[in-house]
This record gives sequence, C-alpha cells and structure tokens, in this order.
Amino acid sequence: MRVGLALLGAVALTGCTSVNPARTPTPQPTAKSTPEPTREVAPQRFRIVPDDYHVPYAGTAQDGRKFFLSDELFAGNAGYVGLYLWNADGTFDEVKADVVRRTPGVPPAQAASAGADALIKSRLAELGNYKLEPIDVAPFTTKVDGTTFGWILDQFEGQYSIHIEPGDFIAYYAPWDGLGYDT
Repeated sequence: MRVGLALLGAVALTGCTSVNPARTPTPQPTAKSTPEPTREVAPQRFRIVPDDYHVPYAGTAQDGRKFFLSDELFAGNAGYVGLYLWNADGTFDEVKADVVRRTPGVPPAQAASAGADALIKSRLAELGNYKLEPIDVAPFTTKVDGTTFGWILDQFEGQYSIHIEPGDFIAYYAPWDGLGYDT
C-alpha cells in the first residue's frame, strides 16, 4: 500500500515545479547589440514650397526652370532682391541679385521685406507665364559682387540643414519636404 501511495503521489506531482530561491537559475548574459547611430545622409535635393511667410515666390518659369524670388535677403546693412534659378532638372543655373535699401529700423539679423515691389514685379515678368508650386532643387553657392548667395548645405552634430544666403533666415531640415523650416 505504501508503494501505491508513493506512486499516486509521484503521479500527482508530475508536471508541478517548485521554485527554490537558492536554486533559481541565473539568467545568462546575452550579447547586447548596440545599434550604431544612424548617420543622416546629405541631401542631393530639397523641396521649397511657396507659402505666405518667407517663401511667397517659388515655382516653375515658362521656360521650365525652377525659381525662388525674395526681397528679404540681407548682408550687413545691404538689402537684396534675389532671383535664384535652377535648370528644369533642379541643378543650379544662376542668381540675379539687385542691391536695394534695407528697411529702416529692422534689427541687424532679422529678415524683412525691402518693399521693392516694382523690382519684384519686374523679376516675375522675366519668368514669363510662371506657376507657383513646390520645387525640388539642389543646394548651391555662388558669389555676386563679393556676396555669397545660395542655398547652402551645412552640418552640425550630425544633422544636415540647408539655409539661404545672404541672411540665413530660412533653414530646411530632413525630411526635406519643404513643409516646415526654421527662421
């Protein structure tokens, strides 16, 4: 009978486990894979989207070239109206820059319209039948009478940006969709 009870007890305990803190297995260290920091890739193109703030004029000219036009450009005490032009494929073509009076009372590092409405109208007329629309273009730099103009690719702490010159008052960041920019 003892054998029967022992056998019955063994059957009842089959599948049951007990935890003995002194015998709990120590978890084995696993190889931790530390993901490498992702490196942002420098963009070959970025998008400029027209808006009602600093980008009122961006689009495609009648001849197919892409353009950006601004009268808020500045360097020191000088103001500029700048027409930035890219070929239809988004590669840099040329910059047409005119020196204008800088709006009085504007702080030195702040963009403001130069109020050069006649010059803006003239530059727009040069474009022919243009269309305001998002454009995808390449960054570039060029000098006009000793002043740097362009959309300049820059990197700080691994993050790329593209900012306008002269004035550095618009800066785009990834995802390069043109829907947001820093001023």
